Amino acid sequence: MGKSTLVTGGAGFIGSHLCEKLLNEGHEVLCVDNFFTGNRRNVAHLLDNKNFEILRHDITFPLYVEVDEIYNLACPASPVHYQFNPAQTTKTSVLGAINMLGLAKRLRIPILQASTSEVYGDPTVHPQPETYWGNVNPIGPRACYDEGKRCAETLFFDYRRQHGLDIKVVRIFNTYGPRMHPDDGRVVSNFIVQALRNEDITVYGDGSQTRSFCYVDDLVDGMVRMMNTEKGFTGPVNLGNPGEFTILELAEIVIAMVGSRSRIVFKPLPEDDPKQRKPVIDLAEEKLGWTPKVKLEDGLKKTIGYFERILQNEYA
Repeated sequence: MGKSTLVTGGAGFIGSHLCEKLLNEGHEVLCVDNFFTGNRRNVAHLLDNKNFEILRHDITFPLYVEVDEIYNLACPASPVHYQFNPAQTTKTSVLGAINMLGLAKRLRIPILQASTSEVYGDPTVHPQPETYWGNVNPIGPRACYDEGKRCAETLFFDYRRQHGLDIKVVRIFNTYGPRMHPDDGRVVSNFIVQALRNEDITVYGDGSQTRSFCYVDDLVDGMVRMMNTEKGFTGPVNLGNPGEFTILELAEIVIAMVGSRSRIVFKPLPEDDPKQRKPVIDLAEEKLGWTPKVKLEDGLKKTIGYFERILQNEYA
């Protein structure tokens, strides 16, 4: 029998892909989500699986279940969503971490924290290794997410030092793929939806800022590998694709792949928006044997196909 695994935020974009992978590997999966940004549609195809269970719950409140391991993914992850209720975003990261760590401590089980490249803020070091402490504005509009995730990492390492807890921390860089929310304001979903609708594609700033885009299948593979490392290896480990593209390059690639009539228009850069983002993944390669395999064009093709179906259903 496979392990019994709790995935918080399991009906979200990344969480649903993780649930699917774990089920395919023979796990029993308890998907916990409060459906603020998660969607039942993301896991509807899993509901007939006898090893899959879904529970509506907000992890800012304690949870009492019996499982063998925990993946903690619960938290809105796009600026549109995490700035909608910033105090709640911080609570989800901090109180959620406390509650899940408490559960892991009671059960004496390993727990993985889905942290983020946003802990590096607007980096002064490029590319970003795990040893870089970051450059975060603690009172800016993004701080609810950036500082919430940084505090969650602090809690994870304090629980390890204080209680000997088996923790794993991964820092997720920009991830894309099917089941992204069409209105989440992230650059890949924004550009694809605008291109499919032949609307103006909005580029913030002059488009010279860079991002590294990791396809969701590669990411969840890295997360599962991290969970399966030996006890004592905690990370943090960067998980992302080191291929670096400017935002303008991405817009042009999407327009060409969709065959869109969209024009690119420029708008002011939001406050504290990072200028550069690229992971150093040497540690993931060494410790996890992990390197991303999906090229940007191949991942975009699948993601565009997903959004085409979503928009067709809307119009229908």
